[in-house]
Formats: sequence, structure tokens, C-alpha cells
Amino acid sequence: MPSLPVLLLLMLAALLAGFVDAIVGGGGLITIPALMIALPFGTPLPTLLGTNKVVAVTGATMAAGKFLRSGTLSWREMIGPVAASAVGASGGVWLTYRVHGDFLRPVMFGLLLVMLAFTLLKPDMGNLHAPRFGLSHQRGLAALIALGLGFYDGFFGPGVGSLLIFLFVAVLGFDFLRASALAKSVNWASNLTAMGLFVWQGSWLPSVALGMAAANGVGGYLGAHVALSKGSRWVRGVFIGVVGALILRLGWQILRG
Repeated sequence: MPSLPVLLLLMLAALLAGFVDAIVGGGGLITIPALMIALPFGTPLPTLLGTNKVVAVTGATMAAGKFLRSGTLSWREMIGPVAASAVGASGGVWLTYRVHGDFLRPVMFGLLLVMLAFTLLKPDMGNLHAPRFGLSHQRGLAALIALGLGFYDGFFGPGVGSLLIFLFVAVLGFDFLRASALAKSVNWASNLTAMGLFVWQGSWLPSVALGMAAANGVGGYLGAHVALSKGSRWVRGVFIGVVGALILRLGWQILRG
């Protein structure tokens, strides 16, 4: 059990992570390093990830519920991607117990660089909602994206929300607000599935997770509320800022070895 000051700092990190994650993803790159610093050296990776998933699922639930109630995106558009994400996350958690996920950091670093460059070079991307496919093709592609990134989320996770938003904008033609709504629903499913499997295996720390989860839920609700009130152009600006911060964070981790 961490000391009270350490626990309060972890809760503050979880609040900030929930707020940012609800808007553009990337909350795991706040909470996971915070947990790595606060928890004893040698804490097993599944325990760290399981604790983080208990935290993340609360914020994701609050944010997804807020988006769903707003009517930004029909719940029918979410069923296929949400189910696919849960299936993918199950496979990712299975892999977590068998290999270490550190090799994914350079891959994620490269993907984030591409995402940032693509977004900056296309200033109008994601400002208007202009789906590129018919409804059946759109749902199929959204489910395929959700399956792949649900697997990644169950296995490692950080940055998945930002990747989902980028792909829903760049591939499907969604605006940033609708992409954020769908991404949060997909991310909720992968978080919930992964959390259930980690908790079932006993890979979590209740004394740390529960307080952080409450703070993350507040952050998730506030983040979704702000995103809905500010609109797509503001979400795009936050997306660029967060992806830039994630690049710096991952780059530092890679250089540090």
C-alpha cells in the first residue's frame, strides 16, 4: 500500500489521464508511468497492466456513457466495433502473460510520428463529418480496426485511443468529435474485457486501483463534457498536442533504454 501522499499523486495522475483520454486517448501514457514509479521495483507486468485497466475502465465508462447520451453517434454504429474490440482484447491479454511488450515502444513511436505529420499536413482533416463508405462497409472497417487495436490494448495499451481516433478520421472520414465518441466506446470494451481477465487472474492491486479508478471516472466525465461543448476543431487541436507529448514521452523511454 503506497503512502497517502503517493496515493494522492496517483489519483491526480488518474484524474488527468481520464480527462485527456476521454477527448483524444493516451491516458495510459500518464497512468502507466505513474504506476511504474509508485509501485515496488519488480512488480510483474500483468499486475501493473491489470491495475491500470481497473483504473482506465472507470474513466472509459463515464466518457462512453456521456458520448452515448449526447447522441453524437448512434448506438447501432457501436455494436460491431465494440464486440470486435472485446474479442481482440482477450487475445491481447493472453499474449501478455507470455511475452514482454517493450518491443512495441519503437513501433508505437513511429506510428505516432506518422499520425502527427499526416494530421498537420491535412489541416481540414476531421473538421467535417464525411463518411467515405456505405453503412455496411463502414461498420465492417470500423469493426476490423477495433479488432486489431483491441488486441493491442489487451496486450500493451498506451496510445490506443489516439490511434483509434486517427484511423476513424483518416480511413472512415469521421470528424474528430464522432471519431472520439466511437473510439471511447471501442476502448471501453477492450478495457472492460482486459480488466475482467486480469482481475480473474488476480493480477491487480485493489488498494491502489480503486482510489485511482474513482478519480479517473471523474476525469473521463469532465473530458467528454468539454469535448462535446468545444466541438471537432478543438478536439483536433488537443489531439495534435497529446500526440506530440506522447512522441516525446516514448522517445525519452526509448533513448533511456
